[in-house]
Amino acid sequence: MASYVYPAVFHPNEDGTITILYPDIPGCISEGKDLDNALYMAQDALKQWASYAVESGETLPAPTPLDQVSTDGGEFVSLIRAEVRDDRAVRRTVSIPKWMDEQVSAAGLSLSRVLQDALRDRLSVE
Repeated sequence: MASYVYPAVFHPNEDGTITILYPDIPGCISEGKDLDNALYMAQDALKQWASYAVESGETLPAPTPLDQVSTDGGEFVSLIRAEVRDDRAVRRTVSIPKWMDEQVSAAGLSLSRVLQDALRDRLSVE
């Protein structure tokens, strides 16, 4: 699992909402109803952007140091962290007894899905 940390600029709006911009990530913008929601939305936006970049094979830009991020009046900067799993499929060779393979096929099960579900359960991951 990869972890990404980027500075986000929080801009309070007159209606109480907060717009979030990432100076290093053009087009990565979000908005929150209040500060708590804005922090959640900032992390979600970064996670979605980084996930897409990883899946697309794009190079992620280096984050600007916090002390070099400029703000306008009323704005503030916070570091936002997002963890991204690489969900691309990998091919692995597994061996199971022939009788088990026959029962899997007869039951119409996907061996890959059963293995993934079992591993998620064993590893306690979502």
